[in-house]
Amino acid sequence: MLMAETLTQEQIDAMLSSALSGGIISTSAEEEEEVKEYDFRSPKKFTKERIKILDSIFDNYARLLSSYLTGLLRLYCKVSLSSIEEQRYFEFNNALPDYVMMGMVDLGIHDDDIEECTTILQLSNSLTYTMIDRLLGGKGEYKDADRDFTEIEVSIMDNIMNHMAGLLREPWETYVSLAPQLINIETNSRVISSVGYDDTMIIVALEVTISDTKSIVTVVMSALDLDEIMAKFVHKTTRGSRRSDSNKEAERKESIMRALNTSVLDITAILSETQLDMSDVINLQVGDIIPLGKPIDGNISLQVGGKTWFDGKLGTYNHKKAVKIEHVFRTET
Repeated sequence: MLMAETLTQEQIDAMLSSALSGGIISTSAEEEEEVKEYDFRSPKKFTKERIKILDSIFDNYARLLSSYLTGLLRLYCKVSLSSIEEQRYFEFNNALPDYVMMGMVDLGIHDDDIEECTTILQLSNSLTYTMIDRLLGGKGEYKDADRDFTEIEVSIMDNIMNHMAGLLREPWETYVSLAPQLINIETNSRVISSVGYDDTMIIVALEVTISDTKSIVTVVMSALDLDEIMAKFVHKTTRGSRRSDSNKEAERKESIMRALNTSVLDITAILSETQLDMSDVINLQVGDIIPLGKPIDGNISLQVGGKTWFDGKLGTYNHKKAVKIEHVFRTET
């Protein structure tokens, strides 16, 4: 049986106040849960596992970018991965200003099963103007300017963005071989024709902190292209891990055999075995003979670790007692 909900004094006062003012009385004490809309026309293509892989890749990229910008600007720069989202391109594009620095990057994947992959490297204007000011002899101060970039500014950023594109190679090389190269730079965000407005994209946002200025570097990749790439290298790495496991097992066995081959073992030669009474043993004297019950030309056994491995003839070699092996027994007895 459900128990009636107990109202607090504040809720009772609110109900009375609402009734006196002619409002609607609400008896629910629970807050409405936030409902997140889901677009069935563009379902999510990436699983949490794949997002984790991208997280690791771009976390490495952020560290490389941080080192590059610090050396370039002679200022302390910190780059960290902010977010990885999957959304339509027009949603990303609509949030951009009219004039923005966008580099079109060819990832340079040489694989017949993967089509040409074009990636967008977009820098926020605060970062662009900070770098331009610093490289032209300024202090690296950001001044907002609602205008298109000049040819000199584009020329300066062309070399920088080409280097930033090249840094993508190392974080990806564990999974797929890349030769990224900057194709061209667009400064008008509304004229990008290589990407469809309804295309699903993976938006990777990297937060860049230079002095007290926070900026964003965004890497935009087609979800379809990434799906092809990751489907390829996931299979490859799975197969490679199996091959690696078999190689490790072979190395382990070889290491064990090397250790065994250099081990020192005691070999015991057994002429024969007989039983004597204790009184006979006590009364033994020098020169007494103990019959062994074995012919003089019979084989003697050789034992290793208490197990019989060989038998052979007793003799001498270089004036020392020796046994010539005639038979090998490698089974436990």
